[in-house]
Amino acid sequence: MPQFKLTEEHKVLRDPIHGYINIYYQVIWDLIGTPEFQRLRRIHQLGGTLQVYHTAEHSRFGHSLGVYEVVRLMVENVKDLKDVLTEFEQVAVLCAGLLHDLGHGPFSHSFETITGIDHEEITDRIILEDTKVNQVLVEAHPDLPKAVADIIAHRHERKLLSQMISSQMDADRMDYLLRDSYFTGVSYGEFDLFRILRTIRIVEDKMVVKESGIHAVEDYIMARYQMYWQVYLHPVSRSYESLLTAIFKRMRDVEPLLLKDAKPLIPFLTNDNFSIKEFIRLDESVVLASFMNLLESDDSILVDLASRILNRDLFGYANWID
Repeated sequence: MPQFKLTEEHKVLRDPIHGYINIYYQVIWDLIGTPEFQRLRRIHQLGGTLQVYHTAEHSRFGHSLGVYEVVRLMVENVKDLKDVLTEFEQVAVLCAGLLHDLGHGPFSHSFETITGIDHEEITDRIILEDTKVNQVLVEAHPDLPKAVADIIAHRHERKLLSQMISSQMDADRMDYLLRDSYFTGVSYGEFDLFRILRTIRIVEDKMVVKESGIHAVEDYIMARYQMYWQVYLHPVSRSYESLLTAIFKRMRDVEPLLLKDAKPLIPFLTNDNFSIKEFIRLDESVVLASFMNLLESDDSILVDLASRILNRDLFGYANWID
């Protein structure tokens, strides 16, 4: 008898990377419907990279579903993995895969760099504090919120579970390389996911790879290398992110009265003066609307920076060697 309630029927969501996202547990289905998870639809996966690759419109929502699916594929396809995990551990790691990016702010990692707000700390708070996500997890099992948060934060006593979500070869990286490659229209991030899963073994409660899987792992490592240099670290993307940094810095420097039309951003100008409720309401549409309002600001620097961001009037860049 399953400890956790199953959905009345097998749920599937179409996905361009994995074909289908397969959902069997009710807790997963309920988590997807929470406001905190639905907010991820309004957070782009790649931040400034969208300014280079115009089709990179995919969101943290799709990526999070993809990570969940890779975790599920691990449980189903990695030899002996299902046998060494209890049902509680399986559900906890599936939830961790789904929820691992809840704390991302607008423009993803760019927001984290600009504000100093650690997305992993926010994820921890969303899971453990008074949120709909926490309510759904508690209803499924009282111990589930802590287990899920501990897996994501690498505090869980079962290190294998955290390794599945966040390590050098994990469900997070496996999904974002394939997904980002697909949506940017490049081939750098492609590798044989199922070959890797088929050659992983569990040894001393760790995932290791058989010798016969080394070539597939090498392709995965090279995919990471190429995606970072050709996509994630593209200088145009860095230029856009430098404008985001500059406008937040300027907002910190000016008189609060000049920010009357950008009120939703004010709590985030310092990294210790906002509530989880305020954070959950913050998405890219709110930030861009605030930038639109700043076009009418009395501060000419804010007007210039807001205009540059909204109209992709980016600073140029130069190769520089010290």
